[in-house]
Amino acid sequence: MNRRVLVAGGAGYIGSHTTVELIAAGYDVIVVDNFSNSDASSLEGIQRITGVMPTFIEADCCDKEAMRRVFEAHDFDSVIHFAAFKAVGESVAEPMKYYRNNLLSLLNILELMREYGRRNVVFSSSATVYGDADVLPVTEMTPRKPATSPYGNTKQMSEDILRDMVHATEGLQGIALRYFNPIGAHPSAHIGELPRGVPNNLVPYITQTAAGVRECLSIFGDDYPTPDGSCLRDYIDIVDLARAHVLAIGRMVEGRSKARYEVFNVGTGRPVSVFELVKGFEQANDLKLNYRVAARREGDVTAIWADTTLANEELGWHAERELCDTLRAAWAWECSVRGIDR
Repeated sequence: MNRRVLVAGGAGYIGSHTTVELIAAGYDVIVVDNFSNSDASSLEGIQRITGVMPTFIEADCCDKEAMRRVFEAHDFDSVIHFAAFKAVGESVAEPMKYYRNNLLSLLNILELMREYGRRNVVFSSSATVYGDADVLPVTEMTPRKPATSPYGNTKQMSEDILRDMVHATEGLQGIALRYFNPIGAHPSAHIGELPRGVPNNLVPYITQTAAGVRECLSIFGDDYPTPDGSCLRDYIDIVDLARAHVLAIGRMVEGRSKARYEVFNVGTGRPVSVFELVKGFEQANDLKLNYRVAARREGDVTAIWADTTLANEELGWHAERELCDTLRAAWAWECSVRGIDR
């Protein structure tokens, strides 16, 4: 049984946490990253947590010849593909950047997997594929509605590409994990979310506001048809999310997949409003945040949360960490990065 895994985008937020969990589960990990939205310090953090420095190759997944050299040099049977741009707002402003990067990187990986006979791929998908769903919570059978952003559209298109390649390629099998809103950091505070420039995601903006890096947190809209007027989301702890990838790889490696292409939701199943999350952060860390309400942001849906029954039953995966612990870990990471004494 080949227990070597290529993690494309493995120095990023989700990739680094997944690499930690893969190493803990006994896998040998090869990380490929171009540091376009990550930092080499995450690799050092992985080593501090696990005692293992994963094999690292600096390369761009959009550079097919560079990726060919990775496939030539390393014997692995499984790939987890994280290498994609992920900011909804930026994708609205720069759609071609997202289509070129997110689609080409996946096409290169899949073409090389077919060429070199590599068997298993886990794709980093997203709840954005459901668009503005009519019925909540969403299951894997919920119809995909038109994407509300180019980012979401790249995830829909990538799922279709993966499904079609699996069906057309003998021996290839794939799992798409549709995750909701990853937040938090490793409890050790050695790795966490480290955005370049102004954060696009809510929790790092919260922690940077608490740290004084940002003057004020903007909550985009308080007039949505929700109990408190702010958007509802399903916030999943990053370590819980990382474990789902390990279980997905194990399912394929051990021959337990029920179909060659499978899809699973990865979330908590609990909707939390933006205001609830902000107040929860304040309570968990005994802090007060400076925040204001701003206009709605283009591309945001009103509410989305998961039905995770399929992942619970088929992957044996469950969200385990409490939201308060996740928010404490996020603040501990921010303090570690900023040198703040808590």
